[in-house]
Amino acid sequence: RLKTKLQLYMSNEKQCWFASSRFVEPMPLKLSPVALGSSFLPNSSLQFGAGARKLHAEGNGPKSSPAAAPDRLPFSRVTQEDLAFFKKILPGRTITDPDLLESSNVDWLKSVKGSSEVMLRPQTTEDVSQILSYCNSRNLAVNPQGGNTGLTGGSVPVYDEIILSTALMNKILAFDSISGILTCQAGCVLENLSLYLEKRDHIMPLDLGAKGSCQIGGNVATNAGGLRLLRYGSLHGTVLGLEVVLADGRVLDCLTTLRKDNTGYDLKQLFIGSEGTLGVITAVSILCPRRPTSVNVVFLGCETFEQLLKTFQLCRGMLGEILSAFEFLDSECMRLLNTHLRLPNPISDCPFYVVIETSGSDPSHDGEKLHNFLEEAMACSLVNDGTVATEETKIKALWSMRERVTEALTHDGFTYKYDISLPVERIYQLVTDMRERLGDRAKSVVGYGHIGDGNLHLNITSPAKDPALLAAIEPFVYEWTASCQGSISAEHGLGLKKRNYIYYSKNPQTVALMGNIKAMLDPKGILNPYKTLPDNLK
Repeated sequence: RLKTKLQLYMSNEKQCWFASSRFVEPMPLKLSPVALGSSFLPNSSLQFGAGARKLHAEGNGPKSSPAAAPDRLPFSRVTQEDLAFFKKILPGRTITDPDLLESSNVDWLKSVKGSSEVMLRPQTTEDVSQILSYCNSRNLAVNPQGGNTGLTGGSVPVYDEIILSTALMNKILAFDSISGILTCQAGCVLENLSLYLEKRDHIMPLDLGAKGSCQIGGNVATNAGGLRLLRYGSLHGTVLGLEVVLADGRVLDCLTTLRKDNTGYDLKQLFIGSEGTLGVITAVSILCPRRPTSVNVVFLGCETFEQLLKTFQLCRGMLGEILSAFEFLDSECMRLLNTHLRLPNPISDCPFYVVIETSGSDPSHDGEKLHNFLEEAMACSLVNDGTVATEETKIKALWSMRERVTEALTHDGFTYKYDISLPVERIYQLVTDMRERLGDRAKSVVGYGHIGDGNLHLNITSPAKDPALLAAIEPFVYEWTASCQGSISAEHGLGLKKRNYIYYSKNPQTVALMGNIKAMLDPKGILNPYKTLPDNLK
């Protein structure tokens, strides 16, 4: 038994809610164990992992890792005649200076580096159409690039592909304040869209830690999830229309602003999450919620993951329609935040931390619901300590404890990142099993993510890139995920690094159909080659 105090502060920063409680250890949740080892996959998962395991077993010489780049495909190389054409249609926007190209050739994690010698910066859909039409005729490979914040190597060239940057396609085309529908070009930075909408009493339906750099086109192309998915759903639901340029330069205009349209196939869905392999998104129409007038953020500490799950259950039941986010991080994440970013823990040390956000329109109503939830959480001995904020500066400070974990990891060494969907009750077991498996071979093994939608971010660091450590992590992490019928990529996409692991989450028939769609829309394979689909796809 442990006597603790929970102190929660409201917007006037005066203590207005205080409780002390004698905690009784709750009954643990019953979790079915996962047998560990090389042959622990259930029968239902065997077909999903067979293709990827074969790649691990066979290898291909010095590039035996399924995440390694395949051999360069027989695309044409850029000539002086090609550059002359590009400079003619994009005067001043055809970049060949190696110093300017350097940052666009390297991904955010600095784990993948291409060797592109030209970057094109179109401003209009017509520009993109001319570029792709020409590249298709010349068999020149193209790497579409937004904010270059991807984490699986999907946003940078593998070899010398032409970089097609959407950075200058940053115009807001229309906003309907009655329906809340925003139409904009693909290169608009997410944070800029959020600021634009806030002045009009609306918000974007997604929020990401990389919002200051990432672009809406890239968000859609990777089907980014983020911090608000629990409340507003995925981009498959909030994106109403897209404008896409196909590989041969044809413009597919599906830029509708209708909430309901049941005439034929919903083609835009093909491009949401396609990672630039089927077409280049040039414009987006998206449904934006009204800006909430009452926002609270709670930062709580839990003694066990079982308590955290019970807190989530209680939270969903008592906060209901005002619940907009439920995130978690473990004590290892907090250690990295303290060590590398000097961010102090806002509460006492705990094994697990929770960030809860409520969004509504009535401060008194929301405050009462939150008060009742916190009292019940205390009475049930689910939380050890916590704090709450309603002022914007304090809200941002609490959110930074979750949003800046990725940044803290970059200072801890070479990072192996895994973005996994699992049944909620199994999420943290993978972190525990990985720690036991790796022991002191890893510098840090941390877990954080979106409890509300079953998304774990498992991150493992080492002082430097370590092939032996990677061999201990993979394919174990993917086999473990497949055993729970989870997904090996919840929101980051497959990109270059995970393309050959797709069979752990999709059966061969499904992957083959994906290949058929790719062949139909991009028969020469010029769009973002070496990404998303596996090497052994026929």
